[in-house]
Amino acid sequence: MVDDVPTKSAALALADERDMMRQGYEFLDEKRMLLASEILDQLRIYEKREKRFLESLREARYALADAVERHGIDNLQVYPPRTIEPDAPKRKESTFLGVPMVAHDFAPEPGEHAFPPIDPSREADECMKAFAALLSPLAELAATSSNLHRLAAEYRRTEKRARALENVLLPEVGERLKRINEHLETFEQEEAIRARLAAK
Repeated sequence: MVDDVPTKSAALALADERDMMRQGYEFLDEKRMLLASEILDQLRIYEKREKRFLESLREARYALADAVERHGIDNLQVYPPRTIEPDAPKRKESTFLGVPMVAHDFAPEPGEHAFPPIDPSREADECMKAFAALLSPLAELAATSSNLHRLAAEYRRTEKRARALENVLLPEVGERLKRINEHLETFEQEEAIRARLAAK
């Protein structure tokens, strides 16, 4: 910030500073709107993915009930596990206004049994497939949730900065500029009076 010496150059420098702050505020305000729009888009995506997950979960519950009915809970608990291919999601990274965004590409399929089941059944296989199908929507939900958290944090930071400019810094600079201009007007009036008195 410039010193509050009541000179024309100080007034011009302070006016330039105020203009730069206004531009900064306009930039932050626009960024705030863009972040809010992206948050709403991500919320819509989250709701769709949550709906997909809940549908998959319902199907998995039905498949589990069928498998328990066929094998009993004790036999199903010792049913040999299967591998999942691929075993982890592929992470895709991008940025939105400097905010890191992630997405996951994950379509897991049950692989081979660790060892052959004693009593193989369609119900047990369907149950495994149904629970493996939960992994993809869970990965998508996790990615969208983390995006929302990061976007919300950036929105709060941007909001805080914009409010500081709008409510503290811009009024403070405006007040300082007003004081300098008042001093300059008073000085000019005094000079005019002196000039008139000297002319007499």
